[in-house]
Amino acid sequence: MISEVMNETINININRVTNSRINQLREGEVIFGRLFSDHMFTADYENGVWSNLEVRPYGDLQLEPSCLVFHYGQAIFEGMKAYKSENGEVLLFRPFKNIERFNTSAKRMCMPEIPTDIFYEGLRELLNLDKEWIPSEDGHSLYIRPFMIATDEYLGVKPSEKYKFMIITSPVGQYYGKPVKVKVETKYSRAASGGTGYAKAAGNYAGALYPAKLAQEEGYDQLIWTDAKEHKYIEESGTMNVMFVIGNKLITPAVSETTLDGVTRSSVLTLAKDFGYEVEERAISVNEVIEAIQIGTLKEAFGTGTAATIAKISLINNEGIDYNLPEINSDSLSNKLLSSLGDIRRGKAEDIHNWVSRI
Repeated sequence: MISEVMNETINININRVTNSRINQLREGEVIFGRLFSDHMFTADYENGVWSNLEVRPYGDLQLEPSCLVFHYGQAIFEGMKAYKSENGEVLLFRPFKNIERFNTSAKRMCMPEIPTDIFYEGLRELLNLDKEWIPSEDGHSLYIRPFMIATDEYLGVKPSEKYKFMIITSPVGQYYGKPVKVKVETKYSRAASGGTGYAKAAGNYAGALYPAKLAQEEGYDQLIWTDAKEHKYIEESGTMNVMFVIGNKLITPAVSETTLDGVTRSSVLTLAKDFGYEVEERAISVNEVIEAIQIGTLKEAFGTGTAATIAKISLINNEGIDYNLPEINSDSLSNKLLSSLGDIRRGKAEDIHNWVSRI
């Protein structure tokens, strides 16, 4: 069942484009995150109040060089997707989980929370206006990027008193076109206890770029991040949560203050239980994974995230040694999960968990 939500409306100014750029959308030729739809949603925060709610043409921002976001990094974001059903309905997958997580990030970064009705109604108006930008091709969707930045204009290390919230959208295809090769990172850290690892703060991703670049120069697609204290325990893979099928169990690191509470992660764990798998959320060491590869009990490994959905891992490098993972067959858990998620998101399967919202 697809649930109807948020019947209440708020006052949002609608400013439509004069000439649409929809002719730039050519399905089958979409590069992830390069093309953006006609409109964006914006809202401003000042004196404790959200105002200037508007859907307007996608375009440049005018910000002072002294704007605090440029200097002290108060910036957060989310990642969501919209899909088209076979009868043309616009569907969102678990949007309120993303709104909740966005506000968790805001609190950690000393930013104001965005009211759920402003977030959701702004997104709804935006999608209604740009619904033709949602690709219908399998494996494609409209990627949604909500974000917030500090906009006060002074140089001083303290929380901003003004902020801008925005939502932009981009038609996308698959993030990874093939299984990925990953390297276990034992020098650099993505997050440490007491830090911002559980928040989708922009700075988290900036700090991860250099070690990821080093791994890519060695021929790997991404990293497996380990704990900052001992580099013994697995936390995430690149920008994704990571999972391992060992024996008949699906094992994944428990959510903590150093890992992101992924919406796709949560959904995958629920579906795996529906499929009859035993699921364990716990500390998992690099040694445990490598030993499982060596003795043949590791059946598959994959990352989960909004952008990638499910990214299968074909190789893990640890301490200079490449370990090839088993070939993935059609009966693998990752394939079943990917198919099931796709059918639910597009309204092709019964939504027994009430995850899908109709726009």
